Amino acid sequence: MWLSLLNTKETLKFLDLAIYMVSIDGQVTDAQKNLLGRIMREVGFVVSDYSFEKSDSIEDTIDFFVNANQVVKNVVFLNLVKISLVDDLYNTTEHAFLVEVQKKLNISQARRRELMGIAYEERDLREKASRVLKN
Repeated sequence: MWLSLLNTKETLKFLDLAIYMVSIDGQVTDAQKNLLGRIMREVGFVVSDYSFEKSDSIEDTIDFFVNANQVVKNVVFLNLVKISLVDDLYNTTEHAFLVEVQKKLNISQARRRELMGIAYEERDLREKASRVLKN
């Protein structure tokens, strides 16, 4: 997920975006909770150390990343796309949020396609591995 490239403050701000993304369409699914747990483990947080609550202003949280370097912006966007795909219920609200983040972080259409392609390929590979392991 490349989240290790983020510093501590960037990680905390990303977690706010992740919480927002999983709760944007209402009920948080078990798959989304599992993904959040994996994210927390990747960044070295103990789940009990973090309160899973949305920040007061998601716009301020997005704006935090506006002046970040391009690597950080790409990592944030890639992981938000991955979060949106985890429950197979990619909806218009998630799409609108990703478009907002893309625009605010000045991610080009070409880079967006590349990052989304990576997320889809990774999801497909995980599903294939799961099928092979179960048979």
